[in-house]
Amino acid sequence: MNLDERYVFVAEWYDPNASLLRRYDLLYYPVDGSVEMHDVKNHRIFLKRTVYESVCLQDLFIGNKVTIFSRQLHLIDYGDQYTARQLCNRKEKTLALLKPDAIPHAGEIIDMINKAGFKISKLKMMLLSRKEATDFYVDHLSKPFYNELIQFITISPVIAMEILGDDAISEWKKLIGPANPGMARTDFPASIRARFGTDGIRNTVHGPDSFATAAKELELFFPSSGSGGPVNTAKFTNCTCCIIKPHAISEGLLGKILIAIRDAGFEISAMQMYNMDRVNVEEFYEVYKGVVTEFNEMVTEMYSGPCVALEIQQNDATKTFREFCGPADPFGFWRSFWVLAFALLLQDYL
Repeated sequence: MNLDERYVFVAEWYDPNASLLRRYDLLYYPVDGSVEMHDVKNHRIFLKRTVYESVCLQDLFIGNKVTIFSRQLHLIDYGDQYTARQLCNRKEKTLALLKPDAIPHAGEIIDMINKAGFKISKLKMMLLSRKEATDFYVDHLSKPFYNELIQFITISPVIAMEILGDDAISEWKKLIGPANPGMARTDFPASIRARFGTDGIRNTVHGPDSFATAAKELELFFPSSGSGGPVNTAKFTNCTCCIIKPHAISEGLLGKILIAIRDAGFEISAMQMYNMDRVNVEEFYEVYKGVVTEFNEMVTEMYSGPCVALEIQQNDATKTFREFCGPADPFGFWRSFWVLAFALLLQDYL
């Protein structure tokens, strides 16, 4: 490794006190994982080079948000031509769509996605209208199975994800396997369709074939305008809220947590990934302010990266799910507050 190698990004931080967007050059040194920040407006060093283990090269891509010493930075551009040349083609994004028949196996499939090295950058459980389904499957209009396909994809919720990775489009296609699950079981037994698919219609997952198709389909499910798109599936009855925290997401525990919730008999009726800012988090945690000593740490953790919100349904859902999660702070391990990650990690010590 080149000891002098560094990558530079243009980053923005919203200063809530001044109500201003402040711009920095963020420098990352892969040799030791250190970071450095320069104040663009005032032409001065804002943060001297220091090792910061919470940020790694995989986190550094345009559009992502990283938290460095309690500042949530939005990476908006490459800071020099070298960084652009080295990294712009390193990460691709594509659509990973879990069809209605895949929902019971969502935890296992998401776990496979994480283990394959993909990063989930967007996620939402949604219900497609007939128009959205026909727009999505417009290329299949002349196929004899078209009507059956439309009926199937609109019958119950799907989970759409934007996933990132090296050569993500082709690598995702390899992971999902052939469209025919029977062929997948013969030729690619470790693929998703081999494990969970039934037939050519009920083959659990979808992945686009090209850059253009991936961009088009991602725009359908996650409009760049930030509004619109297929509706979420929240029911707001007999339910409670579960937040899977950023540290659990970054540690690849999302799939395992979903499996644990399902196996305990709870129904996940809605799910969406969010990137929260400090103002949102403080409002969310307002009832704990002045009550728990770890309030500031709780806030910092929650906006340090993406979290996933779940709507959980069951009779007396609030009581039964809190009992299932266990104590808020077992053995003084505050990071496990209100998530299942601690219970999963604890297995390593038993």
